[in-house]
Amino acid sequence: MREVLIVEEYLDELLALVRPDARAEVVPLDAAYDRVLGTDIATPVSIPVFDNSAMDGYAVRWSDVSAPTSLRVVGEVPAGSGEDPAAGPGECVRIMTGAPLPSFADAVVPVEDTDGGLETVTVRVAPQRGAHVRRAGDDLAAGAVLARAGAVLSPALIGVLAASGITSVDVRPRPRVAVSATGDELVSDGTPLRRGQIYESNSLALAAALTRDGTEVLRGAPVADRAEALVGWLDEASAQADLIVLSGGVSVGAYDVVRDVLAAAGGTFRHVRMQPGKPQGWAVWSGTPVIALPGNPLSASLSYEMFVRPVLDRILGRPARPLVTGVAATGWTSPAGRRQLVPVVVSGGQDGRLYVRPSHARGSASHLVSSLAGADALAVVAEHVTSVCEGDLVTVRWL
Repeated sequence: MREVLIVEEYLDELLALVRPDARAEVVPLDAAYDRVLGTDIATPVSIPVFDNSAMDGYAVRWSDVSAPTSLRVVGEVPAGSGEDPAAGPGECVRIMTGAPLPSFADAVVPVEDTDGGLETVTVRVAPQRGAHVRRAGDDLAAGAVLARAGAVLSPALIGVLAASGITSVDVRPRPRVAVSATGDELVSDGTPLRRGQIYESNSLALAAALTRDGTEVLRGAPVADRAEALVGWLDEASAQADLIVLSGGVSVGAYDVVRDVLAAAGGTFRHVRMQPGKPQGWAVWSGTPVIALPGNPLSASLSYEMFVRPVLDRILGRPARPLVTGVAATGWTSPAGRRQLVPVVVSGGQDGRLYVRPSHARGSASHLVSSLAGADALAVVAEHVTSVCEGDLVTVRWL
C-alpha cells in the first residue's frame, strides 16, 4: 500500500471509517440552533395563513375605486382580529398591516393615497386590482418542504419553522469526540515554562472547532510520550466516544509514541501531499475510529479542516462547506508537488470579486499558531503550482 497520498485519497480512507448516523432526537425549536436536521420537514399550514393586508389603509372593492372617488367607512380590522366585517358597494373598511382581508375586498388602498378619513375617505390614487394584498400561500403552500434532512438549523430556518407553527424538530445526535494532545513538552496549567517546554494549545483549538462543528467534546489532559499513558487514555476515550482525535507524535521521530502505539494496533500512517500537514495517521481502537493529526499548531488546525470536519459531515449527513473562487491580492510561493493551504484575509473588491492575501508574512509555515487567528479562509493552491501571482484566481475554503 502506498504511503504517499493526495488529499482526496487520504480523506477517502478516513470517510470509510464512519457511517452516517441515521438516529434522530427531538429537541425544542428554541434549542435547535446549529443542530443538523434529522428528517425532512414540511409546513403544516400555508404562509401567509390567510389573505391579509400589506399596508395600513382601506380594504375596498376594486370596482369601487378604479378611479379616484370617495367611500363610506363602515368598520375596521386591526391585526389579530377575527372579525370579517361586511361592506356594500361604495363602502370600505379601515385595515391595518397584517390584518385579515375582509371577504368582500379584493384590494387595499394605502392610507397615504387617501385623505385618511374616518367616516368618509377620499381615494386620491386608484389602486391596481389585488394591490397590497398578501394572498394565503403566497410564500409557501401547506405541505411544502421547508428543509431536508442534513440541513443545518440557521436562524433563518428556525424563523420559518416557527412561522409554520412547528415547536420541535428531529435532529441528529451530536457525535461524542474525545480529543487530546500528546507530548512531554506540553504544559497546560499556565505555570512558568522550563527549557524545552511549550504551552499546550492544540487540544483547546481542536475542541473549539469540534464544538463549532456540532459535537459533544470530551477533552483530555495532555498525554505523556509513554506508550502505557497513551494506551490508558485511548482505552478510556474509546469507551465513551464515537471518534477520537489526537495531535502530535505521528511522524517518524524516535519519540513519536502515537505512531508506534497505533501502528502496533493495526493503524495506518501516511504522507499526504499537503503543506502544512504532511504526516497523518488513523486507526481503530476498540471499535472507535482514531484520527491522528500532526503536532505543529497550524498543521493540526488545517488538518482538522481538511480531514476531521468532512468526517463529521459524513456522520451528521451534513453538506460540505462550499468552495469559492478568490483573486490573489499579492503573490507568494508554493511548494512543488504539495497542495498548499494558506490562511488568508478576504476582502471584497469594487468589482464584486473576493480578494485574498496571506494573514501572516510567513505564509503557511506549520508552526505559525497566530496565522489562523486573523484569517477568514484558506487559499488552496494546487500541487502543480509553485508561484501564485497577484491577480491569479485561487480556490478559497471558508473557515
